[in-house]
Amino acid sequence: MKPNLKNIVLAGILLLCSQIMNAQFLAASDTSENSVRRYKSIISANKEIVEFIEYSLAQKGLPKHLRNLALIESHFNRNITSGAGAVGVWQFMTSHANQYGLTQQNRNDLYKSTKTAVISLTNLYKKYNNWVTVVAAYNCGEGNIAKAMAAANSSQYHVFYKFLPEETINHVKKYLNACYATGELQSVLSNYNSSRMNTVFFVNGGSGKNSEQMAETDINAGFNLNVIADELDLDVSRLLSWNPEISQELQDKGEGTLYLPKDIMPDFLLRKNKILSRSIKETHAINTK
Repeated sequence: MKPNLKNIVLAGILLLCSQIMNAQFLAASDTSENSVRRYKSIISANKEIVEFIEYSLAQKGLPKHLRNLALIESHFNRNITSGAGAVGVWQFMTSHANQYGLTQQNRNDLYKSTKTAVISLTNLYKKYNNWVTVVAAYNCGEGNIAKAMAAANSSQYHVFYKFLPEETINHVKKYLNACYATGELQSVLSNYNSSRMNTVFFVNGGSGKNSEQMAETDINAGFNLNVIADELDLDVSRLLSWNPEISQELQDKGEGTLYLPKDIMPDFLLRKNKILSRSIKETHAINTK
């Protein structure tokens, strides 16, 4: 669907403001000479490992700046173990490693752990469509990202980040610092801005929904979005990406339009009464605690 004139104008404004937005990110980063020298020194001291990681990323079409994730995670030390139990260059926790079939012993293996990290990062990008959120999710897990998005009623990192663990917020800042040092910060932020524009402006005239693939139905404020997501086996973040304004609509008007993919909507309609009943019970239980 072609974007309407209003959204083209808004997109133009966003493009004009992108430099301001980038400056805000830079202002939150450590751009000192000491920081730049430190990051470059670590990369230089681990040239062979860095080259292997960059080659592995490029083989799967991923940007080389993701090597900076290993840089801030471990300084490329394959034998390091964090206080939380994360191991190796990519600092895999046991649960994360198990998710991709990486054994505990192989978390120290540069080849196998890098191969696993590339798969994980690819999957995260398919889900979030920008590297800033991917870095956050790699650190704190997709569950925490979903909770933060739900709390902020937004899928945009610059809105929901305040609901993330402090460690994750600092982790993203470190990543941006490292990308500044390697001359790749602009690429990361441009990717983030492009993702924002695609979500806000160019999908169904700014609603975040493609009308050719989505169906709609009316719901009232009795419905709990977390319950809807759980009953339909969806991430709350995914549900919110289709319905970025639904929480505000339900709060302000007591009703709203719910958008779901056409292949999921029949399942919702079949369970609608059950979902409403469960939503009311769970909301009541929370309010009476």
